[in-house]
Amino acid sequence: MKIQKKKNHLHKSNCDWNADDVDQILETLKNNNTKITFFMVGDWIEKFPEAVKKISDEGHEIASHSNTHPHVNNLTYEQNIEEIEKSNDKIEKITGKRTNIYRAPYGEYNNTVIKSAQDKGYYTIQWNLDTLDYSRAYRRTNVG
Repeated sequence: MKIQKKKNHLHKSNCDWNADDVDQILETLKNNNTKITFFMVGDWIEKFPEAVKKISDEGHEIASHSNTHPHVNNLTYEQNIEEIEKSNDKIEKITGKRTNIYRAPYGEYNNTVIKSAQDKGYYTIQWNLDTLDYSRAYRRTNVG
């Protein structure tokens, strides 16, 4: 894998796959002298704590992508806070660090999502390119 680096761009990766590729991803990043932010779901953090620790120990940032990957636009203010905080608690338990960055699942956001994150001191992140890697069409053509 070769990575193109551009200044002033946030490189990010979602952790919602298995952990089989973590070593390859980290090696590629290291070979390209690149650090990125991994947005992690609490369920994935629980399944793969060694991978979370390894990613953090390599100097990459770990950020919250919720605890259970719900449709956050359908949640209350309190439920949104719970999703963010539970994920962050799991990150801290493994890495010793808390994050102040949150990217909501499915790219969803509304006033409740943003206010709940901001009220707890989180910066909300969105993307400007949707790879559709979560779609059935992508999985059918790109996954063995």
